Amino acid sequence: MTELQSFGLRLADPGSPNGGVASRRGGAGPSDHKAVTVDGHTIMVPVHTSSAWNSPFVAQAPDAQGQSKLTRGSIPIASIAFPKQPRFYAMQTMDGVPYSHIATLHGSDVLATTVLQECIRYASRRKTCQFCAIGQSLAAGRTIAHKTPEQLAEVARAAVLLDGVKHMVMTTGTPNATDRGAKVLCDSAFAIKAAVNLPLQGQCEPPDDDRWFQRMHAAGIDTLGMHLEAVTPEVRERIMPGKASVPLSRYMAAFEASVKVFGRGQVSTYILAGLGDTREAILSISEKLLSLGVYPFVVPFVPISGTPLEDHAPPSSDFMRSILAPLGAMVGKAGLRSGDIKAGCGKCGACSSLSVYETGATA
Repeated sequence: MTELQSFGLRLADPGSPNGGVASRRGGAGPSDHKAVTVDGHTIMVPVHTSSAWNSPFVAQAPDAQGQSKLTRGSIPIASIAFPKQPRFYAMQTMDGVPYSHIATLHGSDVLATTVLQECIRYASRRKTCQFCAIGQSLAAGRTIAHKTPEQLAEVARAAVLLDGVKHMVMTTGTPNATDRGAKVLCDSAFAIKAAVNLPLQGQCEPPDDDRWFQRMHAAGIDTLGMHLEAVTPEVRERIMPGKASVPLSRYMAAFEASVKVFGRGQVSTYILAGLGDTREAILSISEKLLSLGVYPFVVPFVPISGTPLEDHAPPSSDFMRSILAPLGAMVGKAGLRSGDIKAGCGKCGACSSLSVYETGATA
């Protein structure tokens, strides 16, 4: 699994009707992936990146049940499967917006949405995060700029009833330099929880006022994600100069304050390995985060086409193992396992093989 996420995957028949959920291009967060089930674990594997096009791994054309043979070169090495296209994708709102433009299936049972598909940093070349493609799916007409609370509630209810979705992730572009998206997440969560009992994760930059954590929790957000992405000041300033204006000290203070509201293990952060931070730097800050009760979700960086980092090489599988193996042991020792998270990226675990290392297994 670690090698698949580093090398990516070539599809022998990318247009197969049995290929399951459509691969994801553009948008906020990691993208250019496809959901693949390997040994019972559903992971997101790059399929549209330059490294994936040259990957030694090939998925043969899937059968009617979505089962496929994974080969390395000409040698079959495993059976894999592609989660089926969800039924809620066939629906649309009364005003004609496809449900898939409002929220999408991640992994096998997670509903995900970017509530605001715009960001104050994205439009500026000096401020934008160089790995981010939040504007691409909007420009391509695959989503809408602002999903209303009513739309999100409607789609969430349908996804639970039709496809058995287990939890939901709400992220957002940063709309301002004050609440940084916390308010729009509150409005969305309140409407969703009124429509369906679905565990929710909200994701935003640390708001300027810690009282927002209480408000988000009261609105129905069960877990909180505040994503560092890079962990050292020099890498942050080079890779995401706008977001780096929120210093690491504010993140750490916000982590400490939010854990008091959401509880140990219910606050997490996304760390992208491969942007320039050393193994030692990632493990060092992960140790500090775990001591605060924050789950450090370390994932391999995936270069997304059309971004300034599209030609940046992904991390090697050896580099990822050198981080994930000791981190898995650290997470277990701290008692903050992914399976205990109520909702969100850490619970899903599809963008990293970290959860496998938590058990002491190799991936």
